[in-house]
Amino acid sequence: MGHRFILGIMRRLHNKETWVVFFMLGIIMMNFPFIQIFNMPLRLFGMPLLYLYLILGWMISICVIYLFVKAIDLHDDEKDEGR
Repeated sequence: MGHRFILGIMRRLHNKETWVVFFMLGIIMMNFPFIQIFNMPLRLFGMPLLYLYLILGWMISICVIYLFVKAIDLHDDEKDEGR
């Protein structure tokens, strides 16, 4: 069941609509309301909250891009097996 679940997610990530949704979510998360919410004098782990928010957002975006690339590779492999 776990393998089929992951394959389903990878197939869904290949859809262009999913790319657009993640792109728009990234733009929204890096704009005024969220930046203002995290721009506080509070410190976590010795880092200002805004810096921590930006670094974590950057890491998550890299992980999402990695998943998109893997989904493309999976789709290309499936096409090659179909030939």
